[in-house]
Amino acid sequence: MTPGDVVDVAIVGAGPAGTTLAAALARRGVDVLVLERSPAWHWRAGGVFASPAAVAALRRAGSSEATVRAVTQQIPAMRLETPAGTTVRLTYGADAGRPMAVGFDRSALDPALERLAIESGASIERGSTVHAVRLGRSSGSGTRHLLDLGDREVAARVVVGADGTHSVVARAAGVARPARLPPRVGLTWHVTDPRPETDPPVDARMVVGRDAYVGLARVPGGRLNIGVVLGQSWLAGLRAEGAAPTVRRVLDAIPCRDDDPVDWGAAPVCDRIAGASPLGMRVTRRAGPGWFLVGDACGFLDPFTGEGIHRALVSTELAAPAILAALGRGRDDADAARAAAAYDRAMTRRFATKDAVSWLVQTFLGRPRLFEYAARRLAERPRARATMGLVMGDLIPASCGLDPRFLVALLAP
Repeated sequence: MTPGDVVDVAIVGAGPAGTTLAAALARRGVDVLVLERSPAWHWRAGGVFASPAAVAALRRAGSSEATVRAVTQQIPAMRLETPAGTTVRLTYGADAGRPMAVGFDRSALDPALERLAIESGASIERGSTVHAVRLGRSSGSGTRHLLDLGDREVAARVVVGADGTHSVVARAAGVARPARLPPRVGLTWHVTDPRPETDPPVDARMVVGRDAYVGLARVPGGRLNIGVVLGQSWLAGLRAEGAAPTVRRVLDAIPCRDDDPVDWGAAPVCDRIAGASPLGMRVTRRAGPGWFLVGDACGFLDPFTGEGIHRALVSTELAAPAILAALGRGRDDADAARAAAAYDRAMTRRFATKDAVSWLVQTFLGRPRLFEYAARRLAERPRARATMGLVMGDLIPASCGLDPRFLVALLAP
């Protein structure tokens, strides 16, 4: 690309959402440029545990079976553990013959999706930071959006923010808002898993503690992903002593189990501890005339439910046809606005109810006694537990988790 470039679509961010969308558009003949500030892939704070629905979305995006096998580690269930010792095993339907949940190897998944985008015909520029986006500027051949890269500008008919919770595109559109959640920090890293890879698949764990919770999920390559979310009471200590001592104190409080006896706090660390904050953001709209948001850029909530990768992939499925409609021959600004509105409505239909379920979970997490009560009911009531697992795994409509009959079955004494 050269100074003064003009492209059909410029995508900011080369994570799973950005590269998957680039592949989908490039396969349809769209001139796509992906701009990524990092010169090379590196580990960032992010989720790895995902329901079977995420694997299905990965296949729909064009990933081969060989790629799917290489980037996933089967997980039979997520085992939720409360401070009082209650254990709830959510199988996401695997005990009824459905595919298992998985742990994703992001060091393999992200580069695989990037290769898919390039093979599909998209251009990816690493080491290119988008400092600002100016929406809706005319460049003499219809409406163009200008992306400032410091040493040059790129003009695009459509600009897409796939750049996470601090999206420069969301800020340019004026739609970014803070989440209505207390301050929290997320920390994630990998450690060596000493258990033989020949063992049967093992459950992931979500251990809830005092103003914190820890997710443990096995990933390919003999590793375990650890994700820690720290509430407000931990933040002063985190600033004073740093990440490693803080997470060691958190991990020391995790009880060992007969089926998981490893001291994960002492396990060899495979990569740096990466942090993320704030753990949540919202947007007032996900699209406008000639601009779109996908992945975490179009809204992100504290990752207790583990659905970020699935939502990122589904958002690209919904955005691609809307972008193609906005780019159609003879289309004007009014057509672009209608295409953007259609995408925003599609995302609302797909995720509004699931967001309500996630907020309900957050409400329970913020009230330890209520959370413990609900966890005991789930542990005791197989039908309610099965419904919750399928809802959290995006395998049945999220409205089932808000159905009064389900709530009565869950919460009634």
